[in-house]
Amino acid sequence: MSGESAEEETCDSCVTCGDVAVAVRVVGLLPDGLARADTGAGTEEISVGLVEVQVGDTVLVHAGEAIAVLGRDYR
Repeated sequence: MSGESAEEETCDSCVTCGDVAVAVRVVGLLPDGLARADTGAGTEEISVGLVEVQVGDTVLVHAGEAIAVLGRDYR
């Protein structure tokens, strides 16, 4: 690896595709098991096919996939 950095490249395009799971709030449901989520830095489209969500839910997202529902907004 002469001349190359040993650091891994990271995705700068979205907050939810890193190597960790992040909590985001669902702000809209879309067709085909997708949703819009507020990441705190904007909104992103995520997959919600593995969990049952409602608008206002906080979900744990890894690699663009919601993997758990953390909380619900019961207003």
